[in-house]
Amino acid sequence: MSPLVVAVVGPTATGKSDLALDLAEHLGADVLNADAMQLYRGMDIGTAKLAVDERRGIEHHMLDVLDVEQDASVAAYQRDARAQVDLAHARGRRVVAVGGSGLYVRALLDHLSMAPSDPVVRSALEERAERDGPGVLHDELARLDPPAAHRIPRTNTRRIVRALEVIALTGEPWTAELPEPQYEVPAVQIGLDTDRAMLDSRIAVRVERMWELGLLDEVRGLAGRLGRTASRAVGYAQVLSLLAGECTAEQARTDVAVATRRLARKQMGWFGRDPRVHWLDARRPDLVEEALRLVARADMGTLVDPGTRRRTLGS
Repeated sequence: MSPLVVAVVGPTATGKSDLALDLAEHLGADVLNADAMQLYRGMDIGTAKLAVDERRGIEHHMLDVLDVEQDASVAAYQRDARAQVDLAHARGRRVVAVGGSGLYVRALLDHLSMAPSDPVVRSALEERAERDGPGVLHDELARLDPPAAHRIPRTNTRRIVRALEVIALTGEPWTAELPEPQYEVPAVQIGLDTDRAMLDSRIAVRVERMWELGLLDEVRGLAGRLGRTASRAVGYAQVLSLLAGECTAEQARTDVAVATRRLARKQMGWFGRDPRVHWLDARRPDLVEEALRLVARADMGTLVDPGTRRRTLGS
């Protein structure tokens, strides 16, 4: 029987990458990326991607696998990430998955079938949304699939487009709700969290660090090639506005911090709704030891999932 995948999840800036490295060292594991934006080559500073010399000699997978012109695909990620898990297990290695992209974590671990996708159909819908506004497409969705329209906000262009894309390709209503969590890849999930004030402080430090490391130059070098998905990434979208003369450098820096805090709240909500996540305070001094105890209990089959929805510390 293959060993459990250890998934380190939670909001940005809580120290997930460091914990994943510590666990991988202790467990003899490879690290597998579950952050959608770290899939892209060249998007390093703005995604807080670990440099090769920071990875402690541990094999990392699903990093730098896409050009920035490409659109990331959850279905492709599920296929390729699971293949990497199988290869690691065949070599006698465990896998520590780490990232804050909730849908990608679920695609890796859970029974989650993917609706079809067509870039031509999606592009046409995105062009309509840009030309006519997302409200017009939302009205169309309300006629075709009222339950989906009820669940998707009129301003959420990405989800509206995805729903209409699936309807156009299948002729069936889009399932707006994800299925109940059910592992298809056996795993234990460890969530990192901290109180809101501490998280906001960590985010402020991270944004300042990105500026010092050269985020502006990184985005400037990619600007002519960034596709739809990459250009909307937190940090990159705001710097693109700066380069386009739409805001000042100080405003762009503030906007990056605001967008990062917003992303962290969204991640808290996503992972906080999963009753299988075992939450640890990122500040505890025995963090690695407690995480290893959770893994050991999961391996022995004595770890019981929390089983109830839990508001995270930062929520």
